This record gives sequence, C-alpha cells and structure tokens, in this order.
Amino acid sequence: MTWLITGGAGYIGAHVVRAFAAAGIATVVLDDLSSGHRSFISDDQDFVEGTLLDVPLLDRVFSEYRFAGVVHIAGYKYAGESVKKPIHTYEQNVTATTNLLAAAERAGVARIVFSSSAAVYGTPDTDLVTEATATRPESPYGETKLIGEWLLRDQGRATGLRHTSLRYFNVVGSASPDLRDTSPHNLFPLVFAALAEGRVPRINGTDYPTPDGTCVRDYVHVADIAEAHVRAAERLTGDEDIEPVYNLGSGDGVSVRQIMDGVARVTGTPFDPEISPRRPGDPARIVASGELAARDLDWRMRHSLDEMIGSAWEASRSGA
Repeated sequence: MTWLITGGAGYIGAHVVRAFAAAGIATVVLDDLSSGHRSFISDDQDFVEGTLLDVPLLDRVFSEYRFAGVVHIAGYKYAGESVKKPIHTYEQNVTATTNLLAAAERAGVARIVFSSSAAVYGTPDTDLVTEATATRPESPYGETKLIGEWLLRDQGRATGLRHTSLRYFNVVGSASPDLRDTSPHNLFPLVFAALAEGRVPRINGTDYPTPDGTCVRDYVHVADIAEAHVRAAERLTGDEDIEPVYNLGSGDGVSVRQIMDGVARVTGTPFDPEISPRRPGDPARIVASGELAARDLDWRMRHSLDEMIGSAWEASRSGA
C-alpha cells in the first residue's frame, strides 16, 4: 500500500511523510520545491520533483506506481499574500487540484485526503467553529481551499471518490530539529528571525475585536496534524465511514500577544513587540472544535503551547 504525498517536501508535508513511515505505510513524494526542501526528504524516500500543473508528469507518476490513495498538501498557502496574487493562488490551488483529481481518476485511484484550511470560514459569527459553521472565506487562499473541497465533493458524487478534507489554521512546532517552518509569512519564523537578527518581533494589528486586540487562532502542533492525516488515510483504506470535513482545532484560542509572551518566556529573550497595521485577509478570531476528529481520527492536542514554541525554536536554530 503506497500513498502519493503532494507537497511532501514542505514543512507540514515532510512531517506527514515521516508519520506515514512510522505507521509502516510507503509513500511517494511529489513536490516542485518552490517552498519545500529536498533536505527534508530522506535519501531512500521515493521522490519526484515536479508541479501539479504538469499533466504529462502526473500521468507518468500515476502509471509508475500503484497508489492506494493521495494526500494532497501541495499549494500556495499564504492568505495575506493571496490578496496580492489571486491568479497565482487560483492556479496553484484550483487548477493544480483539478489536474491531480483528473490524473487520479484516469489511474483508477479513488481515495484522497485533502489539506484544507480554517480560512474557509472567514470571520465566523460564533465563538467556536464546527464543521457546520457557514463558510465565508475572506481571501483568495480561503476561497481556493473551499473550491478544492467542492471539487472533491463533486468528484465523489460522479465517480465514487472516497475523500475527506482536514481544516486547520496555524500549524507550529516541530517533531524533529531538522524539519522547520521556513515560510517567510508565518508568525513563528518571522518572530524567530527577528530575534536572531537582533530585531524586535512585530504584531500585525492590535485593534481587532478580541480581548487583547490581537488575532486569536488555533495553534496546533505539526506532529498532531501529521498523525491525523495518517488516521484519515487508514480510515479511507479500510473503507470505514468518514466525514467529508474535519476541523483539527484545539477548542481554545491563543492570541498573537500570548504567543509573543510565550516566545519571550521559552527563549529567555524578553521584548516588547513592535506594532504594525493589520494584514489584509486576516480574520479576527478562528477557534475550532475538534470533537468530530477526536471521534474518528484520534485527534487531540498532545503538546502544550510552550512545547510548540520550544520545539519550533530548537528547529529554527538548527539551520536545517
């Protein structure tokens, strides 16, 4: 049983690949290395460098391997930047997903786990998001993730594709010092880079309608996210009942200000954050219930905030 992992050389994807290996499930990684790293993939891991926009390449990969299913993580994942680059975002997230689903259908591969996002909710009108909460994305990124879910739904109706989409927001931490978040837009890498360079970390917006004025999010450890992907794939392979969507949420929100305080505490580097204007596309609060995923995917928060920060800080200093 082998699974194709798109985006498997990225921060989240590489953790998923290792979680699959720990579960004894073989994988093939497909990644264009636009944001991933070849060094995140072991030398003995089957790896194909390429883009999902390359249809002949997709057909070749599906013909060379016998896949039990696909975990689709590849994509352009920056909500704020997507406002500036909508066409690029749609191409990378919608056209690419359409190509992948078409190639999978041609090869008779009928299982997929989709890496979606809590960005599909926009700014919810409820304190705790569930899978039944209305989807109102506020960025091209969120829109493309919701369209990806629609594509899976419609393909499922048309062809019997078995699928599920995992919605999550801020993925942090590291399960290994050699795997770190290298995004130029995510909060932890930005904060750690500032500290390493002797600069003061920045908060984007302190005028949100939240208790301390900063954005409130679910912060979830990448290793917990990776395990949920494995459980979803196993459920699909075992032909067990599975929901079309799961929130991988903590049930508790953490503000950006609280993150800053935690970073100062864990790293032993006190600082007073610089305050900048809001970023476009950033909702004030998204906190999700993970009850449904706990029921079906053994989802739970296995790491504290300080453990998330500490493991991310260690990985950031490794120079991986």
